[in-house]
Amino acid sequence: MEKFDTVIIGSGPGGYVAAVRCAQLGQKTAIIEKRATLGGTCLNVGCIPSKALLDSSEHFEHALHGAAAHGIEIGQVKLDLKKMLARKDKVVSEVCNGVEFLMKKNKVTHYHGFGKLLGNQKIEIALESGKKETIEAKNIILATGSVPISVPGMETDGKSIITSDEAINLPSVPKHLVIIGAGVIGLELGSVWRRLGAKVTVIELMPRLFGTADKQISSLAQRTYTAQGIEFLFEHKVQSIDKKGKNVTVKAQNKAGEEVKIEGDVVLVAVGRKPYTENLGLEQAGVKLNNRGRIEVDRHTFATSASGIYAIGDVIEGPMLAHRAEDEGIALAENLAGQKGHVNYDAIPWIVYTWPEVAWVGKGEEELKEAGIEYTVGRSLFRANARAKAMEENEGQVKILADKKTDRILGVYIFGPRASDMIAEIAVAVEFGASAEDIARSVHAHPTLSEVIRDAAQNACGWAIHQ
Repeated sequence: MEKFDTVIIGSGPGGYVAAVRCAQLGQKTAIIEKRATLGGTCLNVGCIPSKALLDSSEHFEHALHGAAAHGIEIGQVKLDLKKMLARKDKVVSEVCNGVEFLMKKNKVTHYHGFGKLLGNQKIEIALESGKKETIEAKNIILATGSVPISVPGMETDGKSIITSDEAINLPSVPKHLVIIGAGVIGLELGSVWRRLGAKVTVIELMPRLFGTADKQISSLAQRTYTAQGIEFLFEHKVQSIDKKGKNVTVKAQNKAGEEVKIEGDVVLVAVGRKPYTENLGLEQAGVKLNNRGRIEVDRHTFATSASGIYAIGDVIEGPMLAHRAEDEGIALAENLAGQKGHVNYDAIPWIVYTWPEVAWVGKGEEELKEAGIEYTVGRSLFRANARAKAMEENEGQVKILADKKTDRILGVYIFGPRASDMIAEIAVAVEFGASAEDIARSVHAHPTLSEVIRDAAQNACGWAIHQ
């Protein structure tokens, strides 16, 4: 029986990063993955393919509507969806192959099969060949990720009633795409197909976007998405989905209790994701779940209720974010090596890759008010920024919330171009306990979009220059 120091089940961002860090720290490491390629949901059918399509669809929309403002006249613009999807697949393949390279470089043993806990630190692997192999590990890390939630009455068929897995591979542009759920997945994939020509309607149970995030920024984003052509039906509870021929009808109940029917040719069920914990042998190994079906862990050590078994990422409590899982993988690997791994959950960015993008770190105004924390607000608009003007990207703003007494940054929201890149500055600032004044007095190159962050910080300090 092959024995390892650490074995990771699942090769998504949390799993493969944990494997690399364990190997770097001198542990004999193995990783088990049921997919044909490494990278988990994120790289294969989630984050990476969706971003590839988002970028391609942005280019398409810019050619149609944005290039003329720059003095670029383009003739007839045609969509080659087959080629666009092929490009997406190429990006996915290259990224997944990159993970495979990292495993080989760091001498991590890769098992292609389904891993199941047997107890006593043993794992049974149902290999692709049909054979079974048992290995043993001093430490076992569960990083099995998540899968789309299946709701009774919203059963999918993979063709006209689909999940996000199929939404990245539609063979043609829907005439009317109906999306159930206004979360990140629904908004991003809705943006892709809207740009490519689909009518998009989003049905959402909650009264607004982004859950507990800052309400003002949520409202700004919603207004923009609506102006772009996405229709929102908030506070609507879906009752059923009926398929008849080529049409699909969604029946929902609005806030007043009235029945509303929405007809489309494709329905995307994007009501969220749930941890993947089935058939892993958790009960046999003594691993307990909480009342939400997630694996219970000590939030500092990531230890489960079973000795020598740990869990990270989507299978434990917390936001289902790839970069959060990566950080947990690094922290856990360092803990197992006797170091002091740590994750600062207050410094984890949230991003919605629509256009303009939305990104934030920390708390919004509503959360601060509820907690009774006094704060100051600093704002700056992209339309006042020279680089944004040069890019013809004038929409959006940066909002900084700082503690009224200490000036420490409590939350920053960015709605605007390249917010996903700009938010990294804020994550670093929060990690180091920076104040609004620290950012206000830090030189930001001119002309850059990042100057909007500095302008907002100066505004929070009461001496904005460009406002």
